[in-house]
Amino acid sequence: MVVDDSKTIRRTAETLLKKQGCEVVTGVDGYDALSKIADYKPDIIFIDIMMPRLDGYQTCALVKSNKEFGKTPIIMLSSKDGVFDKAKGRVVGSDNYLTKPFSRDELLNAIIGQLNQEQVA
Repeated sequence: MVVDDSKTIRRTAETLLKKQGCEVVTGVDGYDALSKIADYKPDIIFIDIMMPRLDGYQTCALVKSNKEFGKTPIIMLSSKDGVFDKAKGRVVGSDNYLTKPFSRDELLNAIIGQLNQEQVA
């Protein structure tokens, strides 16, 4: 799942992931994401930090506090590359952090990294 208020980011990530054989669900903000997470039960979620209504930090915290979805890997997306932003993402439960714009390899490596962590656990 890719959640971002930018249509360009959603489309870019969706295209890259679909070319790798992934099924992709998109959301425009945190509220949209929460309803779709319940419906589609994604294996991994990419969430933009800065979104209207319900931001990425709030969305991540809500997903991670849910019994059913708490173990779903969440990767924060942001145009900011600051230590504070990464730390705040970790505090709310994110599993990784990608800086926008991201490359195809960065996106795929984030997924592979999460799959490898799950196999070890």
